[in-house]
This record gives sequence, C-alpha cells and structure tokens, in this order.
Amino acid sequence: MAAFSATHCRSYSYSHSSSINGGQNQRFSFSSFSRLSVPAKAIRNSHQTVVLMQDGVVATKVTPVEKETPKEKLKDELLSVTSTKEWDEKAGFDSNENESTVSITVVGASGDLAKKKIFPALFALYYEDCLPKHFTIYGYARSKMTDAELRNMVSKTLTCRIDKRENCSEKMDQFLKRCFYHSGQYDSEENFAQLDKKLKRHEGGRVSNRLFYLSIPPNIFVEAVKCASSSASSGNGWTRVIVEKPFGRDSESSAVLTKSLKQYLTEDQIFRIDHYLGKELVENLSVLRFANLIFEPLWTRQYIRNVQIIFSEDFGTEGRGGYFDNYGIIRDIMQNHLLQILALFAMETPVSLDAEDIRNEKTKLLSVCQVKVLRSMRPLRLEDVVIGQYKSHSKGGVTYPSYTDDKTVPKDSLTPTFAAAALFIDNARWDGVPFLMKAGKALHNKGAEIRVQFRHVPGNLYNRNFGTDLDRATNELVIRVQPDEAIFLKINNKVPGLGMRLDRSNLNLHYAARYSKEIPDAYERLLLDAIEGERRLFIRSDELDAAWALFTPVLKELEEKKIIPESYPYGSRGPVGAHYLAARYNVRWGDLDIEQ
Repeated sequence: MAAFSATHCRSYSYSHSSSINGGQNQRFSFSSFSRLSVPAKAIRNSHQTVVLMQDGVVATKVTPVEKETPKEKLKDELLSVTSTKEWDEKAGFDSNENESTVSITVVGASGDLAKKKIFPALFALYYEDCLPKHFTIYGYARSKMTDAELRNMVSKTLTCRIDKRENCSEKMDQFLKRCFYHSGQYDSEENFAQLDKKLKRHEGGRVSNRLFYLSIPPNIFVEAVKCASSSASSGNGWTRVIVEKPFGRDSESSAVLTKSLKQYLTEDQIFRIDHYLGKELVENLSVLRFANLIFEPLWTRQYIRNVQIIFSEDFGTEGRGGYFDNYGIIRDIMQNHLLQILALFAMETPVSLDAEDIRNEKTKLLSVCQVKVLRSMRPLRLEDVVIGQYKSHSKGGVTYPSYTDDKTVPKDSLTPTFAAAALFIDNARWDGVPFLMKAGKALHNKGAEIRVQFRHVPGNLYNRNFGTDLDRATNELVIRVQPDEAIFLKINNKVPGLGMRLDRSNLNLHYAARYSKEIPDAYERLLLDAIEGERRLFIRSDELDAAWALFTPVLKELEEKKIIPESYPYGSRGPVGAHYLAARYNVRWGDLDIEQ
C-alpha cells in the first residue's frame, strides 16, 4: 500500500471515506504537517522497536539475538537503515511505488466556471501548500488548444493572497508548469483513453489518485462519467467525480440522473457540489451553535419567533437567460443553496462531526419537511409561495432591462426571477416557527444572510419606551454570509444620559476587522475536501431526494397552472406579495429594516 502524504494547510484530525475503485472505506488522520512516507512492511520484526520520526526518518532499537539466520540478518539490516529512501534502495523497492499522486482533470476547462472559479481555487490551494507534493492538472474540453494556450488562458484569472503577494509570480509560474491540456469529445471513450495515457506519463509509476471536475452542462454528465470511468479511472488508487448543480429539474429527473451515474460510480465516488456549503459563515453555523453554550438552549420554538434565509442579487440574467429560463430561481437557488442552509441551521445535534453523522441529521430534517404521512407535516403549499419577475425600470437616467428583454429568453416566459416561501418543520424543536426564504435577481442590493428573530420579552418593563412597535425591541441574530462577512446580535441598550432612552445596538463580529487573514473562496475549501475525501459539505443522494420531494409538487403546480409572476421593478425590493406573505405569519423581513 502506498504511503499517505498529509497536506500542509490543515492540522486537525478527521476521518473520511475514500472509494478506491469501489473498494473499502479507509480512515486517515491528519495530525501532522510533515509528509510521512513509510513502507507498509516496516513494522514486522518482533526483535525491533520502530519509531517513526516527524521528518520521515526511522529510528530503531535493535534487540541482540544470539544466532541470526541470513534471513534475520537481512531484516536487521533493512530495519537499521536511517531513512525511507535508503530503506527502499536496500530492499530493492521502487520509491515511486510507495508514493501517491493526484491528477485533477477539469472537464469543460474552456468554460466560465473553470476560468473564473476552479483554476483560481486550485492555484490558491497550491499557493497555500495545500495540494499534495505530486499533482498534475489537466484541462479537458472540445476546444482545440495547446498546453501553452491553456496556461495563457488560466494565467489571466489567477489571483494572489492579499497577505502573501510577494512571491506571487514565482508561485504562478510553478503552478502553470503543472497545467496541461487535452482536447476531446465528452462522449468519446477513445479521447478519454488518450487522456489516460498522458496522465500515466505524469504519474510516473506512483499510486494514481484521480479527481474529475465536471464543469459541463448536466445533459452530458452521464456520457462524460461513462467515458472517464471506463477509459481514464485510476487502476491502483481512488477515482472521484465532482458534479455541479443542477442535479435534475425535479424528483423524477434527479432520480434518473443519480441512477445513471451509479451505473459507473459508487455513491462514495460522487461529490455533488453546492458551493454555498463551502462559504465560511455557512461552515461556521455548527460552530456557532454547538460550541457556544449561550446559543444551543435558545435554538428552539420557545425563544425563536422566526428564521429568515435571504439571498439577493443586484443584477439580472445578463446573457445567461437561456440557461436560467430552463430552471428559474426556485431550482437555481432555493432548492439547493437556501434549503441546505436551513437544514444545517435547524438540524438536531449530530453524533459527531463525521460527514455521515452530519448528513444523517440533515436528511432526517429534510424528511420531516416533506413526508406528510410520516411526520404529519404540512407540505409546501402554493399559497405559501410568492413568485416574481423583474421588469424594466429607469433610475438616474439609466434604463435597466426587463427579464424578457434578454434575447435568450422567450418573450412570453413565466420563469420566476424572484421567489419567497414559508416553510414549517413540525417537530418538537421547531413546531410553529416559520422559516421564510427569499431569493431574487435584479434587487436593490447583493447579499446572503440568515436572520434569527427572537420572541418579545414577556411582560417587558420597558414596553412604553418602545411605543407600539414591539418589533423594534426584538433581539435578532444576523449571520451575513456575503459580502462583508459578519455575525451580529441586536440588543436593547440604554443611551447614556440622565433620561431613560433606549437604543438598539449591535454586538458585532466583523470578520474583516477581527481577522487579518483573507477568507478562502468556497471552491477552495470544497476542492480540498474532495481531494482529501472529506464528504461533510457535499450532498448525499438521499439528501437530494428529500430536497426535491419538498419542492417538486409546488413547482409542478406553478407550471401546470401557468401562474403569472408578479412584476417588480429592476433594482427594487421585490414584489409586494412577499411582504403580504411575511405579514400573514406576523413577520417583517429583516433586510428591509430602515437601519440597514
């Protein structure tokens, strides 16, 4: 078995599943920054005490033996060698056979996602010494391109860490030398077989681990996976595939996609990526809740009045309307990004931080949300959903287009660019608490946040100081996911002075002010997790099934009844119907507060 090389940028320990050609799961512990490379045959001689030093040197204590056979003498000689390199030479081993390499193939390398996100994320990992010692990056696409042309294309989008920019050019040159290109069709086993030959040359006889990132349209996922699996998968290491959303359009198409992928891959080899789960503040959700005693007791219906999960963009489809029109805002944002955040926020305490334990709790929660016969749950109803579509609007002498002004969008399109929904979780913790989601394009600002509004203080002694608007006195926890990441708690406080005047103040953790280190991009975290086999932030097939089961009925009803979206001006706060929906459950959208 090949030695495992730990990465430099993480020092915590965790276990993960790694599928090696569909084989058994393995558990690795990341507890050292050093790279250990010790042959598996090292610890066998009962006469030896073998100590693995941090720098890879093997120290031995030899117990004298009265009579040594030639075989025993050879063992002693091997075990007394001071380094793994000398050890391999003495034993006649090929040192490459005891090392591993990672080959990362970006399928769809000429697309925007690859250029803007994937290659820059890989460079950032290389810059931070997070990638393995031996790695190769291959771009694969139908476009004709040379290695030099790929490197030129990639170099235009690479960025450097703010706190380490002094050796950026040197690092960039080193990184680009590891990048290569192979042109081929996505449904050609022959082209993938040619890629396999190139990968093997770079792997140089080492244990080959291969990661394929499918940055391609979903209608060619299966063909690409079929060809990669049959013609370019690893023969002696693991093979993993990252699949980008959308994972289907509804429960049926999602199930078909999952079934098709599993003809060629095991579940452990499929990494369904939702980049929102890689964002710093989303990952911090479990830390905020489970590592702080003051929050967990409050995380119930007794104290929380409502939870709001809000996503907004201040721009429209702008040229990608053809893709968007086939999915809409509910499929594009709510069914995945926002629902995953809800599941992480509201799940019960997992048994451990192990990926499967966390995903089990999320799946349980999602099941509660959507299976009426099992949990006596109110399913998502059409009356609890508001949809909208932005229209043309002029402001400051500038005219902004409507959604249907996009040349790639049909003039009679009913695809929503805005949606708001009220969801309920009928379990002991959350019974009666409305979870309100809102997502839209062409709104007044850009951002994503979670707002937790607490209940009013019963018998509040200071009610007269707040007047009739008790919502002004509501404590609120705000987790701003993006931009300008922050966590702040709104509290009521006395204004200094002789009178009794109350003020609403923020206890504020502003990440940019508190931490000097730049926050990694979500793709960096998720790519590193995929390389290391950590699945906690990736979506399991049963999670996906539960998520689609919640939204599919209302999506079909919207389409079958041809519900017309409510118009709202480009750059506004969205359709009026969203305010009526919130008011029905005695909720005021927190992002519309005058203070904001």
